[in-house]
Amino acid sequence: MMHRLDESAPEAWNPSKEFIEQMGAFIEDSFKKGILITAEGVHPSERGAKVRKGRGGKITATDGPFTEAKEVIGGFALINAADLAEAVAFAETYAALFDEIEVEVRTVVEEEDIAALTE
Repeated sequence: MMHRLDESAPEAWNPSKEFIEQMGAFIEDSFKKGILITAEGVHPSERGAKVRKGRGGKITATDGPFTEAKEVIGGFALINAADLAEAVAFAETYAALFDEIEVEVRTVVEEEDIAALTE
């Protein structure tokens, strides 16, 4: 899961004490249940960079902030889920902790997936 947020929102990088406590309890519970493998927030885009390469083009690096984007990646979580439905249900529970957020759920490519692609 990757979550995006509006980095101009005051709470984006200055969460309340209550939010920190809620998130801490959610993370601890998710670890205990064996769902959450790891989760990390990231710093604001002003402390990052974007590296781009167009097809056949040169590589460019641009320092943040990413002013062209309203929403930026705010963090990620790697989870254990039996299927997409279970992962989406977990993402919905996670999203409920925030006032406003977008969570993208993606499947990690496993070695057997790569082998199936080359057959």
